[in-house]
Amino acid sequence: MGTRRVTGAGAAVLIAAALCGCDSAEKSTTTPGLEARGTVLTTVKPKRQNLSNQISLGGSVTINPVFGIVAPVDGELRYLDKRPSKAAAARPKWVATIWDDNGDPRKVMIPKDSILAGRLMDDRSDVTEGMPIISAKHAGYGIVAEIDSAQAYRVSGAITDVRAQIKNGPGPFACTAVGTIAALPAGTIPEPPPPVPTTPAPGASGAPVPQTPVEQGPAENGGSDGSEATGMRLVCVPPASVKLINGAQVTLQVVTAKASKVLVLPVEAVAGTQGKGKVDIVGADQQRKTVDVVLGLTDGKVVQIKSGLKGDETVAVPGPDLPAAPPGAESGGDGGKGVGG
Repeated sequence: MGTRRVTGAGAAVLIAAALCGCDSAEKSTTTPGLEARGTVLTTVKPKRQNLSNQISLGGSVTINPVFGIVAPVDGELRYLDKRPSKAAAARPKWVATIWDDNGDPRKVMIPKDSILAGRLMDDRSDVTEGMPIISAKHAGYGIVAEIDSAQAYRVSGAITDVRAQIKNGPGPFACTAVGTIAALPAGTIPEPPPPVPTTPAPGASGAPVPQTPVEQGPAENGGSDGSEATGMRLVCVPPASVKLINGAQVTLQVVTAKASKVLVLPVEAVAGTQGKGKVDIVGADQQRKTVDVVLGLTDGKVVQIKSGLKGDETVAVPGPDLPAAPPGAESGGDGGKGVGG
C-alpha cells in the first residue's frame, strides 16, 4: 500500500486540531497539591486553660528609690501640711485627703519605711482615680526596673506577685511592689511659712533688743526641692534578710493577673492588643468572616477571649490585618497582628 501525503488545506486542518487538543487538555488538568486561591490552610480552635499575665523585667539595686502614690478615688485633692523628714516613717503616714463627689474623705498614705518626696499636683486639684499625686522615697535599698511603652499596659494592672533574681547573687526571692508604675513629673515641696515677727522688750537704753534669726535645718523646712521626674518604672522592696549591693543587676518576674479556665487563642490569630480585637472565623466553605472580640490577659503566647466567640469556632491563622492609619495620623501601639509582649 502506498503512502498518502497530506498537503495544503488538509495539513492545516490537522495541525489546528492538534493544537486545539493540547489546549483542552491543559484546561482540564489541575496542578496536584495546590489549593484554590483564597483557601485557608492554617486554622485553630479556641481552648480553655489557666492563664497568667507574666513578664520579665531587667532592673538594678538602687538606694532610696522614688515611687508614686495615686489617688484612690475621683475627687478634690487636699494636702496635709507635711514636709520632708530625714527619718523614714515608722508606720504608714497620712499626707493628703481626696474628697469624693459625695463629700466623703479618703486618706492618702505613704507606706512604712518611706519619706515624703514631693507633691505632683496642686492643692485642691480635681484628680481621677489612679492618677499619681504624691512621690515618696523608700528609705534604704530597693529594686528598680524601667518599663518601656510596649510593656506598660501589660504591667499596668494590679501586680499580684514579683520575684527577683540578682545576677550571680541571691534569689529567687519575693519582692514587694510599692506605688505605681506611671511616670512621675518632678514634685515640689511647699516652702515653710515665714516666721511671725514679734516685738522685743526694750533694752535698758530703750532701744529694741536685736533679733537673732533662728536657723531651720533641711529636716524642718525642706526648701523647695522635691522629687525628681521619672520614667515608667516598677519599684519593689526585697526582704531585709537579702544581702544587696547598690547597682547589682536583677531580673524581675512579674505576674499582674491570673485567671482560671478562660477561653484563649494564639496571639497570631488575633489582631489587636488590649481591650478590643478582631479574629477571622472560617466557615464550611473556607471563607473568612471577621468578627470583633474582647481581649483579656495574655502571656505573650495566647490571649484571653472574654467575649465575641462561643468556643466552637474555627479561626484562621494569621488573624486579620488591621486597617491602615489615615495619612498624617500618628501611629501608636502595635498596629498589627497579634498581642505579643
